[in-house]
Amino acid sequence: MKNNLLILVLLLCWQPALYAELTIEITEGVEGALPIAVVPFSWQGKGTPPEDIAAVINGDLQRSGRFKTLPREDMLARPTSVDGVEFKDWRALGIENLVIGQVQAHGAGGYQIQFQLLDVFRGEQLTGYSIPTTAPNLRSTAHRIADLIYEKLLGVPGAFATRVAYITSTKQADGEMKIKLNIADADGYNSETIVTSTEPLMSPAWSPDGRQIAYVSFEEGQSAIYVQGVYTGTRKKVTSYKGINGAPAWSPDGRKLALTLSKGGNPDIYVYDLTTRKLKTITRHYAIDTEPAWSPDGRSIVFTSDRGGRPQIYRVSAHGGKAQRVTFQNSYNARASFSPDGKLLALVTREEGKYRIAVQDLESGVMQVLSQGSLDESPSFAPNGSMVIYASKAGHRGVLAAVSVDGRVRQRLALQEGDVREPVWSPFNN
Repeated sequence: MKNNLLILVLLLCWQPALYAELTIEITEGVEGALPIAVVPFSWQGKGTPPEDIAAVINGDLQRSGRFKTLPREDMLARPTSVDGVEFKDWRALGIENLVIGQVQAHGAGGYQIQFQLLDVFRGEQLTGYSIPTTAPNLRSTAHRIADLIYEKLLGVPGAFATRVAYITSTKQADGEMKIKLNIADADGYNSETIVTSTEPLMSPAWSPDGRQIAYVSFEEGQSAIYVQGVYTGTRKKVTSYKGINGAPAWSPDGRKLALTLSKGGNPDIYVYDLTTRKLKTITRHYAIDTEPAWSPDGRSIVFTSDRGGRPQIYRVSAHGGKAQRVTFQNSYNARASFSPDGKLLALVTREEGKYRIAVQDLESGVMQVLSQGSLDESPSFAPNGSMVIYASKAGHRGVLAAVSVDGRVRQRLALQEGDVREPVWSPFNN
């Protein structure tokens, strides 16, 4: 059992990945999703508009699975101001909400985006903003608009303006593997490489402010934990003890990392203070303790341990002490992470011989299996708590998938070719 768990801690099976851009498709949406139309925004400037803002907003809302967007070819009109809206025409199409707007050139390289969200049946405006932006930030501004619409209609903050980190691998012509840590917008666009290595990279983790990523690298022939600036590119080595240096997890205040280290001869959970560089031992057990994750209030840490004979989730004070078992359903539960409100755990559970993503209510202990694959892993909550992203398999390829916490909405995120794995969703403030 210990050997098997060590393999889970240390090893990844890499397949070739040729492209870093992610393609996202909805595989299952909510029955009775809200009908909405996003009309193409008017362009007030020279030449062609630099970005189709309405298309980005429409794509975000459609991919969420919570909205049924109207195709442009089915629109009877394309108004860009309230005065031009014939509400009865949109009611005839069964549309409940309408988004209209304008994009205006504003100074050198600047733009002003104005939008309005309308209630078709009441014939009134629900919200609207005028937002200044720049050419490089047009898509991110469109994502923020989609977030505002999502929150106004569903009462939950949207997560379209966030990013996702993930790992890919490319087999070079000489047979050498090039492994990359990438980040991309939540819709798969604007992918960029943060780290490149010929040795495995694993366990990426966003800092709470979204400005740094901790990860494990084997570039020096053994595992070491690094922290790297997302925007600056600067990085520092945190730990490189003999043996396992793995599974970094940020504390909510961004000052500490929970780690798995075997410096004492056995894999245990430690906390490393990034300011003082002091290390605190959290668990001391002959079993394998790994995959720590902080609670949102910073008071406790959950981790995977086989101290009961098989991998299960345990919880311990962030200062150390006696650990309590959290999971009891199924014989295998691992890789837990907290929902933003601290009420749920996302984890990997084995059910009927298949590894699937589940969420467990911490108060009731009730577990709900969400995914449908046979080898699903690495769950990570969206910062609004509405969905869980995870790694899965499609045939022999590694893909990413996302599922809503109620299991009703499903997405698949895949590279055009090759393999992708170990996703982690960024926080809001990145």
